[in-house]
Amino acid sequence: MHELDTYQLTVIALGAISFGIYLLIKGGDWTIDNAVVIAEKSGLSKLFIAATIVAFGTSAPELFTSVNANLSGYPGISVGNVIGSNIANVLMVIGISAMIAPIVFSRTQVRVDALVMLGATGAMVVAIMSGLLPRWGGFAMVAAIILYVVYQYKASKLDIDEVEEHEAGSAHPGVMVVVGIITLVVGSELLVQGAVAGGLALGVPEAVIGMTVIAFGTSLPELTACVAAARKNHSDMIIGGIVGSNIFNILSVMAFSAVAKPLVIESRFASFDMPIVVAVTLLFAVFLLFAGRIGRVVGALMAVSYLLFTVAQYQY
Repeated sequence: MHELDTYQLTVIALGAISFGIYLLIKGGDWTIDNAVVIAEKSGLSKLFIAATIVAFGTSAPELFTSVNANLSGYPGISVGNVIGSNIANVLMVIGISAMIAPIVFSRTQVRVDALVMLGATGAMVVAIMSGLLPRWGGFAMVAAIILYVVYQYKASKLDIDEVEEHEAGSAHPGVMVVVGIITLVVGSELLVQGAVAGGLALGVPEAVIGMTVIAFGTSLPELTACVAAARKNHSDMIIGGIVGSNIFNILSVMAFSAVAKPLVIESRFASFDMPIVVAVTLLFAVFLLFAGRIGRVVGALMAVSYLLFTVAQYQY
C-alpha cells in the first residue's frame, strides 16, 4: 500500500510539474506580447513597461515569500531570498536569455536604471553590514522606489509622433498582462510544489529540495518572461525586466519585509553572499553602462557561474 501511495504521489507530482511548465510558457508569452502592446499604444517605452509592470509582477513570489518569512520569525529566508534572486536574475536569467539570442540594448536608455540598481544594492550592503534594516529604513526604500517609478514614467514618455497606431491584438492588453503574470506565479508554484512532492516521494532530503528547487522557483517567472522575450527578439524587455526586478527586490521586497517587522540580518550574509551579489551586480552594471551587448559566450559563462554558485552553497 505504501508503494502504491508513493507511485500515486509521483504521478501527481509529475502532472503538477508538467502543468506548471505549460502555465509558465503560456504566461510568459501572454505577459511579453501584451506588455509590448501596452507600450506601443500608450507611448511608453518597452523598457519602462518591463522595468515596472512586468518586473513588479514577476517579483510577486519573492514579495510574498519574504514578508511571510520575516513575520514568521525567519528573517534569514527573507534576506537570502532577495540576495539569491538578484544573483539568479543576472547569472541564470540573463545568461540563458543571451544564449538563446544575443541581448542588444541602448546604453543611454538604461543608464539611470543601472545607477538606481547600484544605489539600491549599496543601500542593501549598508543594511547587511549593520545587521539590521529598521522599519524606518524600509519606509525610506519604499519612498525611493516610488520616486524611481514616477521619474521613469515621465522620462520614458515618447513623443506623440513616435507612437504607432496599432489594432489591438487583444481587447484588454492590460488585463492580459495581469493574467499572464498570475499565470506565471501559479505555474511556478505548481512546478515547485510538484518537484517538492516528487523529491520527497523519491527520498530526496527536504533540505536539498529547499536549497535547490525552492530557491530556483522564485526566479522562474523572470526566467520564463525573459526567455519568451528572447525568442521574440525583445532585448529591451529582458534588460528592463531584470534591472527592474533587481531594484524591486531590494526597494520593495526587502523594504516591505522590514516595514512589516524590523529585518534582522545574519552575519553570514556579510561574509559570503554579500560579496557575490555585489560582484555580480557590478559586472552587470559594467555591461549596461559600457558594453550595450551581452552575447552568447558571455551568457554561457554567466549560466555556468550560477551553477558553480549553487554548488558552493552546499560547500559553505
